[in-house]
Amino acid sequence: MSIRKIGTTVVAAALFCLGTLGIAQTSRHVVVHAGHLLDVKTGKLLTDQTLVIEDGRIISTGATTEAKIPPDAVRVDLPNATVLPGLIDAHTHLTMEPRFGYDRLAISVPREALIGAKNARATLLAGFTTVRNVGASGFSDVALRDAINAGDVPGPRMLVSGPALSITGGHCDNNMLPSEYHAVSDGVADGIAGVQHKVRENIKYGADLIKVCATGGVLSLGDNPQASQYTLEEMKAIVADAHRLGRKVAAHAHGAEGIRWAAEAGVDSIEHGSYIDDAGIAAMKEHGTYLVPTLYLGDWMIDNAGLTRLPPPLLAKAKDVIPAARKNIAHAFASGVKVALGTDAAVYPHGMNGHEFAVMVRLGLTPLQAIQAGTVNAADLLGWSGKVGSLEPGAWADMVAVDGDPVKDVTTLERVKLVMKGGEVVKNEYGK
Repeated sequence: MSIRKIGTTVVAAALFCLGTLGIAQTSRHVVVHAGHLLDVKTGKLLTDQTLVIEDGRIISTGATTEAKIPPDAVRVDLPNATVLPGLIDAHTHLTMEPRFGYDRLAISVPREALIGAKNARATLLAGFTTVRNVGASGFSDVALRDAINAGDVPGPRMLVSGPALSITGGHCDNNMLPSEYHAVSDGVADGIAGVQHKVRENIKYGADLIKVCATGGVLSLGDNPQASQYTLEEMKAIVADAHRLGRKVAAHAHGAEGIRWAAEAGVDSIEHGSYIDDAGIAAMKEHGTYLVPTLYLGDWMIDNAGLTRLPPPLLAKAKDVIPAARKNIAHAFASGVKVALGTDAAVYPHGMNGHEFAVMVRLGLTPLQAIQAGTVNAADLLGWSGKVGSLEPGAWADMVAVDGDPVKDVTTLERVKLVMKGGEVVKNEYGK
């Protein structure tokens, strides 16, 4: 048996064992009674609402007095809670942890898959029932997605990118080992022919979307976050092939020029956007590009720099980028760019994703706008409107419940008390 087959067998066996933590089969009919239900599209807080679920999808919602309840339904009664759609994180790295130094070189692809199983569960229990995973080695995120879909392990619904595309020596390449190792990340591709091949290869091996590193980054050696990496022509080639093959494109982009080029090339979202300027804002608004700003990580990284042993060159970049990002993204919010919530979870521990809402509000969004960024807006970005991000007939029965009114206090979303995915309660601190 080859080494690759042995590795795959180990991962499959381990995921099978982890499956004992999974979720029982969904009952055919489930009825949820909500004392309060937040309509995230309008911001209205509705009272005494009932949702009827069949085979994991919502078939009706409305006033309890008008609900037609199947006689065999399992009932979930939440008379004092506020129910809203399951939350969506459009920028995660479930197979990664907060490791920023050379110790991350010791993590194998099979180990990443197992790390992902742990983090998927933590993310789901935090109320994030859908995520977009934008970057993972060796297609470990594809394996994790498939294991969750098969019911082997608990976790959110996932759209995954596989390895992020990078220029040689760019932010998403392996720049930590000396030349004699000839280390190259599996997403590296240069030139138009090279990036076309890599897009097609990623799709071949299971990618739902394409992630591209359009500029340098913070948590990488030898690159400048403000410097563009791919040329405009290469970016256009990436987007053209991805869109023609039915995949959206997410562009890691800190620098102003890279943001503008990525928007002009037609990417679907800009991740981070730290040095976004008026020209980039105009290009994004013209092309309908979403901003996924990943803000809370700045608070966590600075507060925990000693704990994570962040190498000095990376800490220096973080101290430059984070204040600039706060100022520029607040300006982008005020300018009316479309916003979807993303956290970059893995830069800080998974399961803390809900802290993102409060930072978005601190930088200028209303609480409702922040909630919409993590529900209906993110669903639109993912191409899953009507499936996730709202509680309406035909949508998957993914929802969370909290105490109080999240429109008045968005930090309630850091303390989710109940989580349902596909009509199955996976967390309930209210009891039966």
